[in-house]
Amino acid sequence: MLKNVGKIDQTVRLIAGVILIVVSLFGVGNVLQIIFLILGILMIVTGATSFCPVYVLFKYDSVHQKEKNE
Repeated sequence: MLKNVGKIDQTVRLIAGVILIVVSLFGVGNVLQIIFLILGILMIVTGATSFCPVYVLFKYDSVHQKEKNE
């Protein structure tokens, strides 16, 4: 599978995913709990696989970003 999520991006996604899941467990409202849980799971999955389908839509790649800038 193509990797388009860099190491820093991956770390931020994993941390944000865990935070969102933890917040969803503490009852911030029924609808918000579900939204935070889904977003947290998506962040963890995209961080763990290093692939983001939204990046494909926008033709963005944070893995090879340094090569493009040089």
